[in-house]
Amino acid sequence: MSADPLHRAGAPQRSTTSQPPSGSGASAIEVRRSTRRRRTVSAYREGDRTVVLIPARMSEAEEQRWVTVMLDKLAAQESKRVLGDDELTERATRLSAQYFDGRARPTSVRWVTNQNTRWGSCTPAEGSIRLSHRLQGMPEYVIDYVLLHELAHLLVPGHGPRFWRLLDAYPRTERARGYLEGVVAADRLPHSPPSSGE
Repeated sequence: MSADPLHRAGAPQRSTTSQPPSGSGASAIEVRRSTRRRRTVSAYREGDRTVVLIPARMSEAEEQRWVTVMLDKLAAQESKRVLGDDELTERATRLSAQYFDGRARPTSVRWVTNQNTRWGSCTPAEGSIRLSHRLQGMPEYVIDYVLLHELAHLLVPGHGPRFWRLLDAYPRTERARGYLEGVVAADRLPHSPPSSGE
């Protein structure tokens, strides 16, 4: 089966909406089955909803598998898009409203190229947040975690229990931390010399 996110042909025969698998990034998934759709599976975002279009003949197990595949494809496509500073600021404002009741209010949020040993930094006195350019291209949930981490520092300066309780509100904290730890560990691995044929 081919996956074509732009192909939306076929009238839906049956549509179901469910909560996404943990870590998918969408608030709901709507699966639309079509009798006219024979082989293709496609997906697109519609606000906070992800719509997955599949052939009507698919089994429930195939549906679940393709939903996971298409969520991963959409996330990969989205992670390749680099957010600008204005988009980072808008994202930080949205995250603050969603997880901190809008209490964390940064005056500026921007990418920087001079942070090679940390993912982000915050200067609470100025209200400024800076994210390392190394985050660009990483999954959005990882960028959101780093933004939330720095937003939390606008409310709590240190890394004590109160700080971590704030971040507990974000359901992907552990996954994002694991991703970043994996990146750091991979950077520390010895690089094997090229073989003689290279």
